Amino acid sequence: MDKTLRKKPWKAVLLYLFVFVLCIVILYPYFVMFTTAAKSRNEMYALDMTILPKEWKWSNFTRIWTDAPVLKYFINSLIIAFGSTALAILCGIPAAYALARMRFRAKGFFLGAVIMSQMFAPVVLLVGIYRLMTDMGLVDNIVALILLNAAFNQAFAIWLLRGTFVSISPDMEQAAKIDGCGTVGAMIRVLLPMAAPGIVTTLIFVFINAWNEYTMALTLISTDILKPITVGINVFYGYNMIQWQSLFATSLFATVPVIILFLCIEKHLAAGLTSGGVKG
Repeated sequence: MDKTLRKKPWKAVLLYLFVFVLCIVILYPYFVMFTTAAKSRNEMYALDMTILPKEWKWSNFTRIWTDAPVLKYFINSLIIAFGSTALAILCGIPAAYALARMRFRAKGFFLGAVIMSQMFAPVVLLVGIYRLMTDMGLVDNIVALILLNAAFNQAFAIWLLRGTFVSISPDMEQAAKIDGCGTVGAMIRVLLPMAAPGIVTTLIFVFINAWNEYTMALTLISTDILKPITVGINVFYGYNMIQWQSLFATSLFATVPVIILFLCIEKHLAAGLTSGGVKG
């Protein structure tokens, strides 16, 4: 605990109280989703509906896997998110390294163009994107979503990774080159391990953006079995009634991959924060 908090315990109490209230505010919508998903259909439309279900319907969480191809939607979203993230990171690392270490003409202009590209939302370019994908024969194809998600997250990945590389002293790479490493070898063996926190942060943001993408998937994918979870969840919207239980149950399951990814990467992030050293 910080020394200031030790000297003034009431500040620590206020801090923990604030964190507790903040957690309640953040988690309350998920609590409502969970309780709603466990309600019966009759209770959902009852006039005296309460937050907690009068009768817990745990079968609602299993029925979604048989009433609709939810598992296939999840697999499609995982393929798209992991493919887009891998492509964005693989292309972003060399570009960010070049912007951080190399000097060339119009470097400032290129950096400005990278930032300006973030101003264009996919919905603004949707018509052009659809025509381009049609010409490439990628309409109604998961590959199109992988390429587009990687492209729209590329500028963010480059900018974030460049800041990480700039913060690392070039002396570390020079020392590796003295030991016999080339430019690529020094980057792989020295720079990338030290840049692990920035790479992991970029990976998480790109994955979340790709996982939550909706507009392009709705426009480009028409075959039901190829839809990601963000679009496929619309199957629970009917003409006369919305299946709120199934909708909320699926939405809860849709948050699981992101949570698992963060839990798996968190230890590597902590290790990356203490990795590296000074050559003696």
